[in-house]
Amino acid sequence: MGEVVDLKTYRAQAFEKKAFGAWRQRFSVAFDQTTGTQDLPDEVLMALATPGDESTTAFYQLIMGILGMGAERKFQLLDTEEKMAIVDIHLFLADQVRFEMLYRLGWIREFACRDIPFLDMVSGFARYKTACRHRPPELADSHPGHAEFCQLIPKDRSSYIRRLLPEALDAFKQKIS
Repeated sequence: MGEVVDLKTYRAQAFEKKAFGAWRQRFSVAFDQTTGTQDLPDEVLMALATPGDESTTAFYQLIMGILGMGAERKFQLLDTEEKMAIVDIHLFLADQVRFEMLYRLGWIREFACRDIPFLDMVSGFARYKTACRHRPPELADSHPGHAEFCQLIPKDRSSYIRRLLPEALDAFKQKIS
């Protein structure tokens, strides 16, 4: 007699393979539908936080996998509207990964999407982007730039935090070496 397969479990596993298969292969780490920024190993976080073609490709792989749009190499075949949607989600996810790096360095306090899985951030992008816009990360009191940060209008605070990226990448690389 044949083995009974739980259809719900099978579908979940098939979806995880489609969504995270490229990342599993790229990073040699197990990812699932509950994986968020706080679950990433330091080396993976560093790779994704570093601007460039490698991280962009990795984000496109994840986004297109979650959205069921096929392999990243098909990106160029998409229409302009679909490409722009993927780019917008990529930039949002890159911010979240970089905020996680800043958080691990102790440079920022909690940020809005820290406990949200990538799956949810991609599928609920518009909602999470709006929520994050209304609740940007705050610089930690212990950061040397905190007094300057507090003098800024809220709109400029996000830019201030993003300007910390080059220094944060260097500091994080040293921390994990």
